[in-house]
Amino acid sequence: MSLPEQLPFEFDHRIARGVGDFLVAAGNRRAIEWIDRWPEWPFTALVVVGPKGSGKTHLAALWKAQSCAEVVELSSGNIERAAAIAGSGRPVLIDDCDLALQTPEAERALLQLYNLMRAAQGQLFLTAARSPGDWHIDIPDLKSRLKSAMIVTIDPPDDGMLASVAVKLFSDRQVVVGEDVIAYLVNRGERSFEGLARAVDALDRAALAAKRPITSVLAREILAGTEQYDETNEV
Repeated sequence: MSLPEQLPFEFDHRIARGVGDFLVAAGNRRAIEWIDRWPEWPFTALVVVGPKGSGKTHLAALWKAQSCAEVVELSSGNIERAAAIAGSGRPVLIDDCDLALQTPEAERALLQLYNLMRAAQGQLFLTAARSPGDWHIDIPDLKSRLKSAMIVTIDPPDDGMLASVAVKLFSDRQVVVGEDVIAYLVNRGERSFEGLARAVDALDRAALAAKRPITSVLAREILAGTEQYDETNEV
């Protein structure tokens, strides 16, 4: 992997209350802007859509820390609890909402939750891998309610952005590494900002403890064999 001489840092580095460092990039900036605007939302529900590794769960955790939202599990079919929370006007977070809507009970729970939230001028934050228009929903009223939600799609970072982020993360720690280290992290690492930040932190700690420079050899020793790295790929 050959890195450009000038990497474009098209992202911000911010501290997200309660969830540690969070990197704002083009792919998640719109979602972050809505989170920052809470509770002044002109809608009842925000649906953040993105594939695994795109950071939507981290965004949900950021909003939860900011809003003190209650987490509701639709899969349990606990309509009474959902109704009590919504009736109080407390914000509600539902992660992987599209996966949770597998039963009529879950659909009814979400519909009741949405109606009560709207009546109480509360807010819902939903995450999903697919846009609501692609969810299998049998209740027409629920389909109608979701059409009024604000839908924000985020994409996983590409190689160039991951490389830029890796360089920035090392730079923040006043550490300079070679292109081989960046290539190792990008090609074999978890394809998310959060996974990359964990990898950089692990490497920095290991290098300081062993009093060794951060090289691709150290990266292989420290990170290979974990769930987020695949030794079958070649750098």
